[in-house]
Amino acid sequence: MNTLLTAVFDIVSFASVLVLVVLGLGVIASLMGIFNFAHGEFVLLGGYILFLVQRAGYPSWLGILLAPVVVGLLGWGVERLVVRRFYDEPVGAMLATFALGLIIRESVRYALGGNYFQVAEPISGSYVLGSLHFSTWRIFLIGAAIAIVAASWLLLRCTRLGLLVRATLENPSLTRASGFSTASFYTAAFVFGSALAGLAGALIVPSFSLFADLGTRFLIQGFISVLTGGIGTFEGPLAGAFAVGGLSAGLPWLISPVLSDVLVFVLAILFVKFRSDGLLVIKRK
Repeated sequence: MNTLLTAVFDIVSFASVLVLVVLGLGVIASLMGIFNFAHGEFVLLGGYILFLVQRAGYPSWLGILLAPVVVGLLGWGVERLVVRRFYDEPVGAMLATFALGLIIRESVRYALGGNYFQVAEPISGSYVLGSLHFSTWRIFLIGAAIAIVAASWLLLRCTRLGLLVRATLENPSLTRASGFSTASFYTAAFVFGSALAGLAGALIVPSFSLFADLGTRFLIQGFISVLTGGIGTFEGPLAGAFAVGGLSAGLPWLISPVLSDVLVFVLAILFVKFRSDGLLVIKRK
């Protein structure tokens, strides 16, 4: 029973981590129709900002607050200067963001000296249940993921801004004909997704070592999660994140970690092959 509870906690906590990453990536992909291949490096930057704040001797919570602001501002600049030029060329946008991600990753690698660094958990200690110890920070991370997803869902479903965003997603031409600037919504979506990536990085890096390739791992898994869940809905990428994250955390309890990663990718590819619409999709006429 102890092993089962530990496995369930690992699965839920890692799925929550992936949900935080996928939420921003899915918003950009669903609304703008492009994949931001620098998204993983935006996650890396969020973690790096927390690392710098801690090393400077400031409270960790300051780093967690600064990460989405700084990365969101970077996302605004990237959308205005790069992505906007490729609205009609999704492949060009992906190549441009991939190049940007490469620059960010190698810059961080140079700054870190190619080393691995531990980032202290803002909330230390553990919750004791019998003979089991569950990390307090990972419990907080699960709660934070739930709160962020709920707040994002309420923003999109229960506000006028959310209504306009959904209208842009459903029919951009009609939205423009109604006098609204879809370009502004695209900018807002990219900034929102970038800020979420920065926040995700700051929240998850205490559970992982900080290193230059941290974002690459989450970009690949996030990309697969979005494809598995389906583009075009808020819930689809999140469902994909739970599926991919659950398998990624659960399979190593049964088989070797390397083999489990390969198996997750193979299963995801097969799923997308035979169900290209994803787990959740809205059929539009």
